[in-house]
Amino acid sequence: MTQNNDTKLHIAMYPWLAMGHITSFLRIGNKLAERGHKITLFLPPKTQLRFASQNHHPELITFVTVPLPPVDGFPSEAETTNDIPENSRHLLMTAMDLTQDTIEAHLVNLKPNIVFYDFTCWLPVLARKHGIKSVIYLSGLLVRVAHSFQFLHLFMPQSISNSQITSPLPPFPSPYIKMHAYEKQSTDGLSSGNFGGGMSLVERFFKSLTECDAIGVKTCKEMEGIFCDYIEKYHGKRVLTAGPVRPDPQTDSLEERFAHWLAGFKPGEVVYCAFGSECILDKVQFQELVLGLELTGRPFLAALKPPTGYETIESALPDGFTERTEGRGIVYGGWVQQQLILQHPSVGCFITHCGAGSLSEAMVNKCQLVMIPNAVDQFINARMMSGELRVGVEVEKREEDGFLSREAVCKAVATVMDDESQVGREVRANHTKWREFILQEGVEESYISSFIKDLQQLVHGYV
Repeated sequence: MTQNNDTKLHIAMYPWLAMGHITSFLRIGNKLAERGHKITLFLPPKTQLRFASQNHHPELITFVTVPLPPVDGFPSEAETTNDIPENSRHLLMTAMDLTQDTIEAHLVNLKPNIVFYDFTCWLPVLARKHGIKSVIYLSGLLVRVAHSFQFLHLFMPQSISNSQITSPLPPFPSPYIKMHAYEKQSTDGLSSGNFGGGMSLVERFFKSLTECDAIGVKTCKEMEGIFCDYIEKYHGKRVLTAGPVRPDPQTDSLEERFAHWLAGFKPGEVVYCAFGSECILDKVQFQELVLGLELTGRPFLAALKPPTGYETIESALPDGFTERTEGRGIVYGGWVQQQLILQHPSVGCFITHCGAGSLSEAMVNKCQLVMIPNAVDQFINARMMSGELRVGVEVEKREEDGFLSREAVCKAVATVMDDESQVGREVRANHTKWREFILQEGVEESYISSFIKDLQQLVHGYV
C-alpha cells in the first residue's frame, strides 16, 4: 500500500500547563501549521491570551478553551505553574486530570488524527478508545527519557508489569550521563511524592511513556542518535525526531533600557545569567551566584527570581553589592526578552539552569555556555551538553552537599571565556560546529518533513 504524503493531519495538543511546555508545543505546532496541518491546542482561557502572540498561523492553529475544575487548595485564578508555588503543582495536575471528560468530548467532536501530550497519562487510553493515535511529545533532550528508563526501573510501581520494561537493563550508551550523590535528594520526591491523583511523578511519567503509540521529540539524530537507538531497541518505543525546531525569529526590539545598557560594552564582554521563570534559589545560593558574577570582573546582567522568603531582588542582595557593581552589573527580577539578549553582540557568556527552552535558544547563538542545573531533568541536560556534546562548562559544586560557591561560578566563566584555555577552546569549537549545523539551510526543513511523514505513517498504520 502506498502512503499519501499529501495527507493533511489534524493534531490535538494538551501539554502540562507550564510555560516552557506550552511554548514547546506551540512552537512545533507553528512548524506543522506552516506546512498546512491543522492544530488544536487545549488551554485554559487566560493562558490562551498569554500565548496568542505566539500563534503565527491562527487560520490553522485553534485554541480550545478547557477551564480547570475547582480543586481544594488550588487558587481559582491559577492556570499554570507560573501562578502557584512549587508545592502546589500536584493540585494543578489534579485539576488537569479532572478535565478528562471535557477533553474526551472535544476529541469526539473534533476527531483529530493524533493527540500530543506529556503528563496527562490517561490521554493515550482515551485516544485509543476513539481511534486516535497518541504521541508523548518531549520538549527537552531525548537523553532524559533514555536515562529515565534506568531511573524508572529502580522505582517501578508494583502495578506495572515487568514485561513493560526490559530487565536486566542493557548498558547505558553514554558514560557522561550520570548524577552526583548530592543530586539524589532531588530524585527522592519524584518516586514517593504526590503529583496528582495519588500518583508520583515517576508513576505518571512511566505510564505516559508505556501507553503512547510513539515518542515525539525535539532533537536531531546527529546529536542524540545513540539514545534513539537505545530506546527503540531495548524499550520498544518508536522515536520520531522533529529536528532542532528552532525558535522563531523575534519581530520586536529589545527593551530600550537593556539595549542602551548593553550598547555600552565591547562585543562578547557581558555575562548574561538567567534561571527561567520557575527556578527559585535559597538566599545563600542566590548570594553566592551574584557574588560569583561580581568576582568575574566582567559586566553582567542577571534575570533571576527573588530567593525563597524574599519579595524583591533588591532586599536579598549582599551588603554593598549594588554600590560595588554600579554601572557594570544588573540583577533584575522581572521578565526579559531572552532571545534578543542572547543575540546582542555584547553578550559573550550565558549562565543557564539548563532548561530545555533556554538551551535551544543558546545553541543558535554565539555566547558561550556555563551551566548550573537545579533539578533532575536539568542535571541530565547539563551532563549531555558538557560531557557528550562538550559545548559548555558545568559549574563544579561541593560534592558532599551540592553547595554552589562564588569561586566556582567565576572559574567556569573564566574557562569558557579564556582564549588560552584548552577546555575553553574545545567547547567554543564544538558550540560553533553545532550552531552551524542547526542553522544550516535545509536541516530543519528536512527534519520537519520527515517528522510529518512519520506521523502520517503512524496514523495510516504503515509502521
